[in-house]
Amino acid sequence: MPHKKVKALEPVVKYMRVKYKDIFDMKGFYDALHEYLKEHEWMDVEDKLDHWETYYGERIDQSGAKEIWIQWRLFKEPRDAPFLNYYLDIDFHCLGLTSTEVVREGAKWKVNKGEVELVIKSFLEKKYESEFEGNFFLKEIKTIFSNRIYHTEIEQRKKQLYQETYAFQNFIKQWFKLKRYLPYEEIKGFFPSYAWPSHMKQQ
Repeated sequence: MPHKKVKALEPVVKYMRVKYKDIFDMKGFYDALHEYLKEHEWMDVEDKLDHWETYYGERIDQSGAKEIWIQWRLFKEPRDAPFLNYYLDIDFHCLGLTSTEVVREGAKWKVNKGEVELVIKSFLEKKYESEFEGNFFLKEIKTIFSNRIYHTEIEQRKKQLYQETYAFQNFIKQWFKLKRYLPYEEIKGFFPSYAWPSHMKQQ
């Protein structure tokens, strides 16, 4: 879940997963996700900067392979909706991560080999509900306010957050050169991929 101080969150995307196992540059992947999220105005809930990593854990086995856990907890204030907040949870889990090299265009690249899995969840916060709770009169009309006055707006914002979460998942798949099913023509990605799936070794 997002920040522990946040109450009354409504799940929008309950569970979304991307899994990749092959050769890739973990640092390049990490940096690409970080820049993508900054570009799309996601931030840390405390200082509203890009310090959203809340946990990093690492274990190294006898062979030198790493198992890594990373948690990112992000927050966003949607434009023209001061009464709502978006939250995004991203959990990384890397298995058997080792160092390796690939040769591309006559140059050697120091990269990684292993498995990485990301689980993504997103939530909507109705900020006005906590303000209503502190006022006896407003507390009584909170449900009417959500279900009638702001219903259409809230549903539109849920759809927007779902689309943003789905686009983020698609960006990850694009970076790993995984198969995607898109209802539109895709342009070339701005962030270069540093993944080399075995079935695409010559690409």
